[in-house]
Amino acid sequence: VLVSLICSPPQNYPLYIRSVPTENELKFHYTVHTSLDVVDEKISAMGKALVDQRELYLGLLYPTEDYKVYGYVTNSKVKFVMVVDSSNTALRDNEIRSMFRKLHNSYTDIMCNPFYNPGDRIHSRAFDNTVNSMMMQVC
Repeated sequence: VLVSLICSPPQNYPLYIRSVPTENELKFHYTVHTSLDVVDEKISAMGKALVDQRELYLGLLYPTEDYKVYGYVTNSKVKFVMVVDSSNTALRDNEIRSMFRKLHNSYTDIMCNPFYNPGDRIHSRAFDNTVNSMMMQVC
């Protein structure tokens, strides 16, 4: 199970959210939105040191009984959150980090599209394909 979300910096509303399976989608929305508070806490705790880094992988935000929640923040303060099933022990920190890099690269491609208005919901086949390939890798 993987949920990926990209939030706009000031308002923290979702630009893109995807979950597999879709039965517990509301539960995942709640988990992702509560994790944004943890992301903000980590960003404020790291302060200027975080701004100076090129890669802003936050790592494991918090584990629950069923899921592990990971976070990533871009230089422009866009937050990426992934929720992964806790029973998946094959995923290591390096794999999660590379998945966030792929998401970030795909997001950058969307931002470079002259027809995309920043802040709008993301409707992109290329981005969907990236997320789907990551979900297949995890599940």
